[in-house]
Amino acid sequence: MKPVPSWLAGLLVAACASAHAVQLVRWERLPLAVPLVVGQERVVFLDHSVRVRLPASLDSRLRIQSAGDTVYLRASEPIAPTRLELQDVDSGQVIFLDVSAEAAKAGQPTLEPMRIVEAAPPGAPQKDDDRASVAVPAPDTPVPVVLTRYAAQSLYAPLRTVEPVAGIARVNVRRDLALDTLMPALPVRLRAMAAWRLADEWVTAILLTNTSPHDLSLDPRLLQGDFVAAAFQHPSLGPAGQSTDTTVAYLVTHGHGLAESLLPAISRIDATVNLPLTAGSETMEGPRDEK
Repeated sequence: MKPVPSWLAGLLVAACASAHAVQLVRWERLPLAVPLVVGQERVVFLDHSVRVRLPASLDSRLRIQSAGDTVYLRASEPIAPTRLELQDVDSGQVIFLDVSAEAAKAGQPTLEPMRIVEAAPPGAPQKDDDRASVAVPAPDTPVPVVLTRYAAQSLYAPLRTVEPVAGIARVNVRRDLALDTLMPALPVRLRAMAAWRLADEWVTAILLTNTSPHDLSLDPRLLQGDFVAAAFQHPSLGPAGQSTDTTVAYLVTHGHGLAESLLPAISRIDATVNLPLTAGSETMEGPRDEK
């Protein structure tokens, strides 16, 4: 990867931080655990407007408010895991949440908002971003910074709060794109999520998931490929299975998308291939005895 200027790296980190810390989870047809702290409100962001189906047993213990694509949850007393249904107003699709609540503990930090991202089938085409683009970035703002900030807001902030930028367009990215050579030094699972383009620059959002039981520090220098700039939404990953085991990397490329910037995979030599023997050569079993 080409070295990223220190001033640009700082701006990219600031662009990601401006989107606020949000827990990113994937809906893959399995119920999603949503822990709550009694007396604290937790916000859940989605990509579409939903209606909430609340069990009668929670009527007096859990306050639920929804506003389009955002749901607000606040428990007034401890709650054992109970299932809620979020139904897409337009398509009728249902997402299941297993909500639980515990009493606040001394020094316990406030829970992060949660954003639910739906996993699309491999190879499924992405829809172009059809929202109006009216805002124009300042002329002295580098394009990689504009793209990275826009991508981070698109993934981590409510859609209605994303700042539109003139010239940015959503582009297709293969969800099944092979990323084995992108970060071979770390035990992470990688998947392309989305991509955007502005002029001759592309930014691709890559979902990173820790597959090890250890904390991992993220360093752009570990990325392998031809990139103009790179940034991570969070500086580290928690152990596999924890809420902090996932984050997003933003890779900026020039003149083409991510696929053309990846290093080629090196195939292993097949040791089982039989080569033709030349005159005078011997097999692996050794020379035959003359009789």
